[in-house]
Amino acid sequence: MTSTRISPPPVVGPTPRRLRARLRQARRRHHPGSLGEVLTDAYVVVLFVALYGWFAVAAIRDHLVTPQVTRTEPGDRYWIAVAAVTAGAGLAWWGLRLIGPLLVTPATQTWLVSSPVDRRAWLLPRFLGLAGGITVGAGLLAFAAAFAGGADHPADLGWAALAGVTCGATATGWAVVAQSARATPRWAGLPAVGLPVVAATIAVLVVLGHAAGWSLPVPPVPLTAVVGLALLPVAVASTVRAHRRLGRVDRAALTTGAQFANAATTAAVLLDPSLLAALVEGRRWRSVGLVRGRRFRAGGRWPVLLQAEVRRLSRRRGALVGWAGALLTMYAVAVALPSIAGPAHVVLAYLATGRLTGGLRAVSRSPGLRRSLGGTDAVLRLAHLVVPAVGAVLWYVATLPALRPVPVPLDAVLLPGVVAAAFWAGTRPPMRYGGAMVNTPFAMVPVDLVRQVSRGPDLVAVLVVVQLLWG
Repeated sequence: MTSTRISPPPVVGPTPRRLRARLRQARRRHHPGSLGEVLTDAYVVVLFVALYGWFAVAAIRDHLVTPQVTRTEPGDRYWIAVAAVTAGAGLAWWGLRLIGPLLVTPATQTWLVSSPVDRRAWLLPRFLGLAGGITVGAGLLAFAAAFAGGADHPADLGWAALAGVTCGATATGWAVVAQSARATPRWAGLPAVGLPVVAATIAVLVVLGHAAGWSLPVPPVPLTAVVGLALLPVAVASTVRAHRRLGRVDRAALTTGAQFANAATTAAVLLDPSLLAALVEGRRWRSVGLVRGRRFRAGGRWPVLLQAEVRRLSRRRGALVGWAGALLTMYAVAVALPSIAGPAHVVLAYLATGRLTGGLRAVSRSPGLRRSLGGTDAVLRLAHLVVPAVGAVLWYVATLPALRPVPVPLDAVLLPGVVAAAFWAGTRPPMRYGGAMVNTPFAMVPVDLVRQVSRGPDLVAVLVVVQLLWG
């Protein structure tokens, strides 16, 4: 008796091209905009980015040729720039992994991703657009950075552009490969940690060498040429491998970063960073997982709240890493760009203190939490201000030698001002959008909205002006 193997019937359905055509037709019914309007909006965005980007590049280039900067060692400036680019690459990889990088809209999640459609053919245009956009954007950014750094020779600018292109293509390809895996591979988290560690190591060597009276030499061969040529085959291989694995990107992987992307878009449109911060905070605490509970020492309300805040900080190690990173950045700025060390000291002190205000923000944004803790709002907020204030004092004292050997009366104004700015920003109430509008020659300005967005940074701007006037 012979058995016959019956193959499943082939899935018959519309091709991805026909589905995309139908989606475009459906969207035109809801958004009856013409092609001219879309091109006009794109032209305005490109013009805005190009205009202000050119002004920024020109300003940085002019500043780097000033006598205050040129008196520093070229090797120190070169390697600090390498450290900054390396740290930026690590943050870029972390951002790519956080958002996917391949995303789909909610309608696509419901009607298309769950249907028997050729996944690779459906995702191919998205992948090509993503890879092309990131590759071209990274190349342009590297070209602008090289030009702002003083590179004039076409070969140097070309090597910088090649390094940016290959880095962008490599990061995009391997991010898609990691997204296609069922379980997150271990190597996917290494660049987000390894690149900042390498950058911190380079910065520490430069700072210690500057303190000891020696500096790292500028390499005879540009590192951009080495990176560009070394990553060129890697970029091609990663892109090809990502294309082959597009069919393995499942629905869960496509929808993981959609929530983060939607929250970031909403926060940017509504000018409310708390929408994105709440999502990031929730993901951070979920990643902590299981913790070992410990009893608090007996005491009143204030000592117990302080113990809880210290324990929160010990379990949120990213805040301590950011605090230490700001400290190292201050010394790197003092070595490479001493002309802006004063304003940078104030801004970095505010950022370092803000990394420690997680408990203050949680208490201030949750009336239910304040009612469950008991006591007055002033007592709760002051109790959660102790850790940021102590952190600000330690950070300020540790970085003060980068500016001046001994404290001056100005420090008695700047340090409390930084703590007040962090408290002012941490206790910001929920956004309100019904405030007064002022008619200016340029446009209608929502005064109350601007005041809410600038709460905290406005005091920092005042402190920077005071620092500059002190001279």
